[in-house]
Amino acid sequence: MADTPGRITLWGVEVFVATAEEQSITAAARRLGASASAVSQQLTNLETALGAALLNRRERPVALTPAGELFLRRAHSILNEAEQARDEVARAGRANLTLLRLGMIEDFDAGVTPLLLRQLASEMTDTRFLLETGASHRLLDKLDNRALDVAVTARMGAGADWMEEYPLLEEPFVVVAPRGAVPPEDGRDRLLGMPFIRYTSRHHMGRILQAHLARQHLKPAQRFELDSYHAIMAMVAAGEGWTILTPLGVTHARRFLDQVDVLPMPFEPLTRIITLTARRGALGDMPGIIAARLRNLLLEQIITPCHQQMPWLKDDLRLI
Repeated sequence: MADTPGRITLWGVEVFVATAEEQSITAAARRLGASASAVSQQLTNLETALGAALLNRRERPVALTPAGELFLRRAHSILNEAEQARDEVARAGRANLTLLRLGMIEDFDAGVTPLLLRQLASEMTDTRFLLETGASHRLLDKLDNRALDVAVTARMGAGADWMEEYPLLEEPFVVVAPRGAVPPEDGRDRLLGMPFIRYTSRHHMGRILQAHLARQHLKPAQRFELDSYHAIMAMVAAGEGWTILTPLGVTHARRFLDQVDVLPMPFEPLTRIITLTARRGALGDMPGIIAARLRNLLLEQIITPCHQQMPWLKDDLRLI
């Protein structure tokens, strides 16, 4: 092949593969988030660098030339090698991270968090891990102030510009009542006639619940306001009243499950979303990797057991 001006670029190869697979410059541009003219120019540059036409752009759909068919096999190998190189560089970057400061809501601290830390530690052998457990608003404040690197919390409204968010789990709020205390036929009235044990309004979840009940003009007789899942579940199990929690909160105090009934809300439903948040771009692909690990652990440790014990949660407790 005669010497030709121009260079083969990774972007040009990616554009060529997308056009060959989509059989359309317009569709390739849409897939790549580029303009059709930019795609066409990249194809021209690549063909100039190779000294051969790769696509017959006059045909509809766009067809490969014999040279294009030959180069497509190489192009896939080039992109695969580039992806492998990115992954190796990212792993090296993670291995060189000396300290990872992780904030987790208390819902995960007994089961999911230790498993996550073990997985991360097995790969990041030279990294020290600092774990802080607390309420969502406190963890996000620490993340904002750069006292944490990653925080797993309940979503609290629209994220700020500096945030990089990975939704993990959507879960409904549920009623927890003493075993056998709430018959199905008059559950709502029976609950409203019993003392209500409220999750503390000092935390975001408690304020959400308070506002939700107020919108429906529901005023259950409140006797206790507590900030501990174990204390709330223990009080319910002892017959002191009923509460509203999430499946995560219920399973956090799972030793009381055989003494309570977990029921769908007989009021307007309410859900919350758990997310992983980091400072945008600060840790490369690390937040996405941690989020993927967490989704797997949540499926194994939370969602599947809850679906088995409470099949009615199947459509509402889910990964996102």
